[in-house]
Amino acid sequence: MKIENIRNMYYERLIESEIKRKMMSSGAVLVAGPKFCGKTTTCMLFQKSFVKLNTKQAITMARMNPKGALNGDKPRLIDEWQKAPDIWNQVRDDLDTAYEFGKYILTGSSTPADKTEIHHSGAGRITPITMRPMSLWESKESNGQVSLSHLFDNTEDFPWELNEEWTIDDVAHVVCRGGWPISVLAQREIAVEITKNYYNGLFVFEDCENERFRNKDPEVLKMIVRSYARHISTEAAKTTIIKDVRQSNERTMDPKTFDDYMEALRDLYILEDMQAWNPNIRSKTSIRSTPTRHFVDTSIACRALNISPEDLKNDLESFGLMFEDMAVRDLKIYMDCLGGEVRHYRDNAGLECDAIIHLEDGRWGAIEIKLGGDDLVEAGAQSLKNLRNKIVEKSDEKAPSFLMVLTAVGGAYRREDGVLVAPINMLKP
Repeated sequence: MKIENIRNMYYERLIESEIKRKMMSSGAVLVAGPKFCGKTTTCMLFQKSFVKLNTKQAITMARMNPKGALNGDKPRLIDEWQKAPDIWNQVRDDLDTAYEFGKYILTGSSTPADKTEIHHSGAGRITPITMRPMSLWESKESNGQVSLSHLFDNTEDFPWELNEEWTIDDVAHVVCRGGWPISVLAQREIAVEITKNYYNGLFVFEDCENERFRNKDPEVLKMIVRSYARHISTEAAKTTIIKDVRQSNERTMDPKTFDDYMEALRDLYILEDMQAWNPNIRSKTSIRSTPTRHFVDTSIACRALNISPEDLKNDLESFGLMFEDMAVRDLKIYMDCLGGEVRHYRDNAGLECDAIIHLEDGRWGAIEIKLGGDDLVEAGAQSLKNLRNKIVEKSDEKAPSFLMVLTAVGGAYRREDGVLVAPINMLKP
């Protein structure tokens, strides 16, 4: 398929620049992420030959002769490589013998059934890249007037924009629809229905799939996802989720079984918890290290709980938690572009921050995520200032590059105290 044809079929993805960059500095790249997020289509832009392990015949042939799957013009794209796990070793061995930059592109929607089949880590030869569903900037629903990169660099004046055309109805829709490419490109009235079909497809494992996932009961996977969704954007302990599973489904669930299913959900790139930020605080305050519970795309949680856009608007507490999850998804996508990471902060003194975005050079910004409204914005701004003061006074960290309240709706402006306010539909990397 010609690149021009692919370009006409989908919106440009931010990960393209990272793939290009990694191919210039590594023998192979591994693009991993959930089913249906657009990995294959995007990676087709960079290949000169490809093989898709999407049929029993192709998988059987690749397992019998994994080295043969490498034959073809380079860069060679091997789609869903984990269905013939020894391909990993063949790629590594080939690079050991005849190293070239950008020689192979591997895509995967799960890890191999038996991780011991991967005899080598691939370090220095195979560079992993995480791909997620589309952010609002990629789906062309953000105008990009607020750039995180510019905020770190302090290179532009912060905009003043009322942003009146973006409504709470729009936010509820994109939360439930998610960032799945085909849903994004679909007409609004059917987009959420398409996402519902995607949800069911996440838990369908055909005979050609890894045995490890085929042995998992799809209903149990969905049951855990539902419980996880009830605790979205919180620090719910494992014991809390297990108890919720037991109570809501009248089913026994021992910790070992739970851990096994949780590992499967992570290996399928469905769950993506956010780790804690741990600055070196010179005080008796203990920093909490519990991760917050998140999904790779909020639409999974909405579908698990059978939540519609109208349901969200009628339950603002749940709406706020779901919106926070979507905002974290976008922030992770944007920070991947900037070579940074997203963490959260909680301490035992009661101080917290929804998202700390951190660059490799030590610069950081603090973000509180709110639906909007004067009271919530004011509370978020005060919390951010308290965090800044504590970090500057009692840690070795630099002062933050910026403080921002990220809202679902409303305008963009700089408050008199210097705290920035911006809606999510104005954000970009």
